[in-house]
Amino acid sequence: MGERLLLIKLQPARVLDWGAFVGAGHAELVKAYPHAAITAVEADEERRVATAAGRRPAWWKALAGLSAMPVLRPHEVGDSRADLLWANMVLHGVVDPQREFNTWHRALAVDGFLMFSTLGPGSLQELVALYGCQGWPAPFAPFVDMHDLGDMLVHAGFADPVMDQEMLTLTWPSADALLAELRLLGGNVDSQRAAGLRTPRWRRQLVEALHTLARRDGRLALTFEVIYGHAFKPRPRPKLAGETAVSLDDMRAMVRRGGSAV
Repeated sequence: MGERLLLIKLQPARVLDWGAFVGAGHAELVKAYPHAAITAVEADEERRVATAAGRRPAWWKALAGLSAMPVLRPHEVGDSRADLLWANMVLHGVVDPQREFNTWHRALAVDGFLMFSTLGPGSLQELVALYGCQGWPAPFAPFVDMHDLGDMLVHAGFADPVMDQEMLTLTWPSADALLAELRLLGGNVDSQRAAGLRTPRWRRQLVEALHTLARRDGRLALTFEVIYGHAFKPRPRPKLAGETAVSLDDMRAMVRRGGSAV
């Protein structure tokens, strides 16, 4: 996502860093837009508090009168607030992506730019197969295909959506390290997920099963499909009537001029 900022000519004055805690893109945004007002947005209260704590200025900056950058809840973001909305690796944790796109569209000013990344359906297939072999419910809700995401962007009112993806393989030295990092990606929003809390015995079974993912070097590997999306909020267009009435006299006049009635 940070590398793609270099390709954007837009120099936003107002930036919304949506899901800032997980996205961890604050440094990239400050580097690209040092003069922009960057506002973090967090739906989760614990992450909002953590993000706010991480953005407190150093003591010497506080003495100079600089205050912490604001961290808003989604419902506190006003309409047409931002020139750029940046949402890095948060969409796959949303129950209703279409509703989220609608929210992002309202938050952007006209000609504002959306940049987001999310996990695609090619992600974590090794984990899906592992859970299937154990007879467990799916470990996460199905990820949305990038073509469907593009359609959702258009439906939300965005223009010129551009979607692309890449496949990445990440490795970990242990099952504990793997599980700790997966938790940072968000919770399981699948409505069919296992009810109740898992037991220590189940976790031991999971750790043992994860060792089957080890490569020759002993590191555990998982594949991720990362989808990148970009789109603009266009100027609103007047709605056209479903039908147009043309009088007989006007029709005759158009025919004489060689015009068309449609």
